[in-house]
Amino acid sequence: MVKKAEKIWFDGEFVNWDEANVHVLSHTLHYGLGIFEGIRAYERADGRTHIFRLEEHIHRMVSGARMFNLKLQFTEEEICKACKETLRINNQKESYLRPLVFIGSGVMGVAAKGNPIHTVIATWPWGEYLGEGALENGIRGKISSFARNHPNSVLVKGKVTGHYVNSILAKHEALSGGYDEAILLDHEGYISEASGENIFIVRKGIVKTPPYSSSILGGITRDAVITLCREMDIPIEFGRFARDELYMADEVFFSGTAVEITPVREIDDRQIGKGGRGEITHRLQKRFFEIVRGTDNSHPEWLSFI
Repeated sequence: MVKKAEKIWFDGEFVNWDEANVHVLSHTLHYGLGIFEGIRAYERADGRTHIFRLEEHIHRMVSGARMFNLKLQFTEEEICKACKETLRINNQKESYLRPLVFIGSGVMGVAAKGNPIHTVIATWPWGEYLGEGALENGIRGKISSFARNHPNSVLVKGKVTGHYVNSILAKHEALSGGYDEAILLDHEGYISEASGENIFIVRKGIVKTPPYSSSILGGITRDAVITLCREMDIPIEFGRFARDELYMADEVFFSGTAVEITPVREIDDRQIGKGGRGEITHRLQKRFFEIVRGTDNSHPEWLSFI
């Protein structure tokens, strides 16, 4: 259950949580075209709060809106400022932020040219996305029977509300089978990503992840992991791989705003490596949390203080 905050930012104004409502004929509700982001705010060791890679997240959202010809009322700078103001007014030291761009009511039908474009920002506390202990102990994954969206069917680099029907199908299937998360293949049978996370494998000390050009979302945390690998002299490769490489991997981990860096200990009832958090995953986790929590100041450009 989401813990209610006091206010939600809605088209430039703060409204009470329970009053942030939309019309039942809002176009996005019927046809699934909306653009959103998931962002985390962290409290550092000195008590200051920052939003992790805020500008990159909002740039991705605005770029996604442009891909779909959604004309926003607000600039990137104004939305970034509103994210900070929403945390302040809700007095939240740590939080998850959900900016959303959606098409309002007016004309119905698929095209809906001329309907108003709304922007909202909600914030709430969110702990370990895949459950308590997942960051330390790892989770159980399942290869889904549902394939990731084909890049010629949708614009996969947009974080689009409707795209996540694919993720919902895969996630429900995994949970129903007693697993924690689904891993989806692309249209050619290669590993794509999880239902809401990018995926990495480690074998013989080398980290590998699907390339940006594949059918994946270009994750902001994925980019941070890649940067940290290079800084920590951890070899990293980009390439397609099939499920058998997952089974043979020494380590597997997910990255994402909600999931942060979470190890995968088992896939399709097969133990991965030693069946827990691997050494390289642990090193990357440690460095990541040192940066966001405040004992490592090597990436000030990733931190937007409020």
